[in-house]
Amino acid sequence: MQNGTLLAAVDLGSNSFRLEIGRYDHGHIQRVEYLKEGVRQGGGLGEDRNLSDVVMQRGWDCLARFAERIKGFQRTQVRAVATQTLREARNRDVFIQKAQQILGFPIEVISGLEEARLIYQGVSRLLPQSDERRLVVDIGGRSTEIIMGQGFQAKAMDSFRLGSVAWSARYFPDNVFAPAAFKTAEIAAQAVLDEALDMFPRDQWDVAYGSSGTVGAIADVLAANGRDGDTISRESLDWLQERLIRAQTVDNLRLEGIKDDRKLVIGGGISVLRAVFDLFSIDHMQAAQGALRNGALYDLIDRGSDVSDVRERTVQWLCDRFSVDLPQAKRVGLVANHLFHQIAQPNEQKERHSKKLAWAAQLHELGVHISHDDAHHHGAYVLEHVDAPGFSMVELQRLSLLVLGQRGKLRKLEAYLDDELLVKQLVCLRLAVLLCHARRDPAHQAISLQFKPRQFKLVADVGWATAHPQSAWLIQEEALAWQKVGWRLTFVFN
Repeated sequence: MQNGTLLAAVDLGSNSFRLEIGRYDHGHIQRVEYLKEGVRQGGGLGEDRNLSDVVMQRGWDCLARFAERIKGFQRTQVRAVATQTLREARNRDVFIQKAQQILGFPIEVISGLEEARLIYQGVSRLLPQSDERRLVVDIGGRSTEIIMGQGFQAKAMDSFRLGSVAWSARYFPDNVFAPAAFKTAEIAAQAVLDEALDMFPRDQWDVAYGSSGTVGAIADVLAANGRDGDTISRESLDWLQERLIRAQTVDNLRLEGIKDDRKLVIGGGISVLRAVFDLFSIDHMQAAQGALRNGALYDLIDRGSDVSDVRERTVQWLCDRFSVDLPQAKRVGLVANHLFHQIAQPNEQKERHSKKLAWAAQLHELGVHISHDDAHHHGAYVLEHVDAPGFSMVELQRLSLLVLGQRGKLRKLEAYLDDELLVKQLVCLRLAVLLCHARRDPAHQAISLQFKPRQFKLVADVGWATAHPQSAWLIQEEALAWQKVGWRLTFVFN
């Protein structure tokens, strides 16, 4: 990546939407601009787990303002991620589809573990280099991420479904700060987080850091009231809770450094943070500067390199874990992309789609050691449910669909076959799998693939079909399979 390149991260959180723009400079990112808006999306998630029209419109309006600021950026310069509220929302596709049109860039709904990974990357990149063992806690609107790591390496991480918005709505529904409500909320938070004690034992980390969200808001309040805002202590949490109890209600709360939108969720946030302090025997927590959005920015740098792209490492890890036949995987990937490059649209996304097809090829036999006959089903299941650092939920779903559809009847994917790009990738993968059926390099240079809307034409050099009768027969069977789902594949040979 060239020095001076601008990068942007958009964080669609449950309480706030954030835009961070930075300039790349010799491996580091210098802030250019930071925008934050209290969209309170998590508060608009009803009992039916649908986002209300009002909260969706608030989000779209905010993204329209962000879009104006990053207009002209290339796709490789922007990463937009959505977290717990949109993980939960049943109608998230309605929001995301319009949000992407407004923003002008894809929005990834990431898993809780991917959120945790990015948070740790953001925190660790903005801390001084050291060998200290860190516990990082990020209390968001509807989820709390806890990560243990050293240097830039996260060693253990998890995501829990509790946060300032969710806990405020549940335990402070009338915006009343009663002592009993704080006690109940804290006990409930401890019950949810109790299982984290085994994963993050006290003797395995040295320093606790709090990232963004609740911790950042509390640090701002402490600093504005003449207290230490860099380090949050038990005593300072007691002081802040007492101030809320004395105010009794949100409307009566007069506290320097707290914004109106944060007042509505501060009760739940403090309750969760106090539970974290008690469970992990924390006396002091450092307020970290880095956060999810910073991790997303640094991840953009990594994605520009096959060596450092965490997704490449994840694919290799999955191959190792499931004992994938690497020569066969490489062979299938080579043939699939030989065909794909002949029919892919000649735009800046071609290489990105080619890379994802190569990953599907690498992982197409992921389920072989579970069941040979149903390997494609088992492989698809693994990809839908595995913790895969670097991948968004949508990316994993598409990889899963390709692995599932690599062979067999196509009706199982009929709901997705109007997606032209997916079909192109699928045709190339299926043809590659059958051409490599003998588990040796096929004469794939002698065949070419052409595309017209809903039609594929595979052309073989003179004599190819005679020299490869089994492959020719398999291709003809493949043509029949596509005909049954409204697509056409013809095979021309002499």
